Amino acid sequence: MNIQWFPGHMAKTRRLIQENLKLVDVVIELLDARIPLSSRNPEIDKLVGSKPRIIALNKSDLSDPDKNRLWAQHFKKNNIEVIYTNAITGTGIGQLKNKLKDLTRHKAESAAAKGRIARAVKTMVVGIPNVGKSAFINKIAGKASAQTGDRPGVTRSKQWVRINPEIQLLDTPGILWPKFDDPETGLNLAFTGAIKDEIMDTTELAAKLMERLATIYPERLMERYKLDQVQDRAGYMLLEEAGRKRGCLVSGGEVDLYRAAAIVLDEFRGGRIGKITLESPPEKMIREELP
Repeated sequence: MNIQWFPGHMAKTRRLIQENLKLVDVVIELLDARIPLSSRNPEIDKLVGSKPRIIALNKSDLSDPDKNRLWAQHFKKNNIEVIYTNAITGTGIGQLKNKLKDLTRHKAESAAAKGRIARAVKTMVVGIPNVGKSAFINKIAGKASAQTGDRPGVTRSKQWVRINPEIQLLDTPGILWPKFDDPETGLNLAFTGAIKDEIMDTTELAAKLMERLATIYPERLMERYKLDQVQDRAGYMLLEEAGRKRGCLVSGGEVDLYRAAAIVLDEFRGGRIGKITLESPPEKMIREELP
């Protein structure tokens, strides 16, 4: 599958981010902890430039804890500090607030030296669609300040959210980039729900996901769908067998693949197959840093 998705409102979002960067002190970039590389939008690097930035790996409750540790080591080795967050439980939110204060401490101290009250830290939250930006902001704010949803494209315009007298956040719509050079990136984004299902053949997508999981998490896939063997089997065969086990049957005993695909995608995205990370750091780094 060669997946591409860049609707018109994303071009508008790119301009919105660029126009509002001068108003903020720090950029918070949310990545999906299940796909740390595929969820890094190269457009953000170009737009943000040298502006202070915090990278938060969100949805860490859905990702593999062992791979979280490896990714944290990988980013640290490349002089990138990351914070693992969970917008549902609030994990990492306190750490992020402290980091915001650290990055803007010099401005507060400068204002105090001049006898002025430091203004609130202004930050912009950016990331791909459906990475949990609005839920993340609501958790920081302690109230429902931003509209949320489990599909991409819920936030369609910018909105300022006052967290407290010290922090203001600018929520922005999710943004992808005009062309995915690597088809694997498009698949990873589609698997995790960053791309609308309506533009794809979801049966093919679910079959591709089954093939991937059969390779990297075979035991979890077998356990969830009561499959006897998954490795070296075609994705459509796995999807059909899973659908049969779940009773997704139509007249004549045929499997309703669309219904089976909807179940598999929903259960993966909701973490019911298990805590899964689809991308691993470079193999060479893993060998060097494993104890």
